[in-house]
Amino acid sequence: MKRVAMPVDENEFFKSATLKICGSLNLEEALHDFLSYLRKFIPDVLHMGMHIYHWNEGVLETVVYTNHTMWRGEPIKTMVSRRGQELVSQQRSLRIRRADHVRDYEVGRKFAAKFGTSDLAVVTFDLVINKTMLGTWSVESVRPLSDKHVRLLNLLVKPCAIALTNSMRHRELQRLQEHLADDNRYLQEELRKISGEEIVGADGGLREVMSQVYQVAPLDTPVLLLGETGTGKEVIANAIHRLSRRRNGPFIKVNCGAIPTTLLDSELFGYEKGAFTGATVRKRGRIERAQGGTLFLDEIGELSVEAQVRLLRVLQEKEFDRVGGSETIKADVRIIAATHRDLTQMMQEQRFRTDLFFRLQIFPIVLPSLRERKEDIPSLVTYFILKKATEMKRRHIPTPTEDAMKRLIGYDWPGNIRELENTVERSMILDTGSQIFFWVIGALKQEETTARRKQDSYPGQETAALDEVIKTHIRKILDQCHGRIAGEKGAARLMNINPSTLRKKMRKLGISRKTI
Repeated sequence: MKRVAMPVDENEFFKSATLKICGSLNLEEALHDFLSYLRKFIPDVLHMGMHIYHWNEGVLETVVYTNHTMWRGEPIKTMVSRRGQELVSQQRSLRIRRADHVRDYEVGRKFAAKFGTSDLAVVTFDLVINKTMLGTWSVESVRPLSDKHVRLLNLLVKPCAIALTNSMRHRELQRLQEHLADDNRYLQEELRKISGEEIVGADGGLREVMSQVYQVAPLDTPVLLLGETGTGKEVIANAIHRLSRRRNGPFIKVNCGAIPTTLLDSELFGYEKGAFTGATVRKRGRIERAQGGTLFLDEIGELSVEAQVRLLRVLQEKEFDRVGGSETIKADVRIIAATHRDLTQMMQEQRFRTDLFFRLQIFPIVLPSLRERKEDIPSLVTYFILKKATEMKRRHIPTPTEDAMKRLIGYDWPGNIRELENTVERSMILDTGSQIFFWVIGALKQEETTARRKQDSYPGQETAALDEVIKTHIRKILDQCHGRIAGEKGAARLMNINPSTLRKKMRKLGISRKTI
């Protein structure tokens, strides 16, 4: 049954059609919606599409097409014949092109053959914005359209150009977002490699720790990491985050001992504008920044009692308020805490809340000290040598001597892995050849032994003996540094102390650079 066209009010038609064409960034939905509306006035129209010319490639890219049967929803590129490219070039001044059959239109012939529409009539309109040719809008119909209908469609060239522009920009934005997400994943992988994704000792002294990490990582259970300073608690916290379902979220670290008590609340929970003097804008706290990820609270034993109360609410109720705010914010974070302190002792002294302790104590992981996992020392030394060689841009990777490695394994490492890393760096500064001797460890061991012997032989002269040992050690380091105290290659850097502290010690012991 032949459809009867409705009478047209051009103004109303233009407004309604424009709303449908530009009503969605999804150009396919918008064009289908407009086609249904258009058929009320031009029943012979069957399909329409929007296309982009790639002049340099000789390609016609169909961005959208309303043929439900054939269109798969993805842009299609069709090579245009040389004759078709010449035709487009010659007819640039023509903004409207008409053909009784698509097969007679050189530019669209191959595309029409793919979709079985060669016998349909077609009208194409150039889409131009600010004198820039964007592409074309094609309207296919059962029979050639009248001049009246073509004039009516021509009213919509500008809205179609705007819709195509918006769609192209939206598509480009999606592409950039996908690239950004891909780059982000890549950079995260690179950062993980830099930070040492493969934990040294995972199959050795940390085997039991890593077993616990694998057990708890997939859950959202709070974790409490216990161990001496320098045992690698942050590395383990990072591993738990990477193995969790929150791996794509942020990993936010807070050193509770490094933030003044007066600022801790605002740093953790954020604050509203006007909450206190100097609060000129709203600021998100660390917990809010960790949404969807993991919050690592290092040295949690340093938290004030007030902050402990607010943290307990985050753990129990999964919510918090900004300082000076009345809005309750839901907290979607996993909390990993760490400390080298004895929290049980702190509870007895009423310096750490019992309820918070038991919320954190659900899954404790105790990290062994380096002296308890000495089998990992060779691997750790190799790892740090490679890391420091890269940082120092050394062309050749040095190796420790056999005697040096024995001394490293025999040392007690009170500063644990952090002390080992610093020792490797100091030794690589001193030893610039193909081998590292780790003389610092040898000197420390020898001086400790000498001091003990002197204390045993002369019980009343312990202080004098110790001063003599320190004096000898300082002289030896200063000799290695050619009398330099400060700077990268200075004695203070090697001894890991402040240059002013070293100078005071030298004055006290009567050491002058002139006598070196």
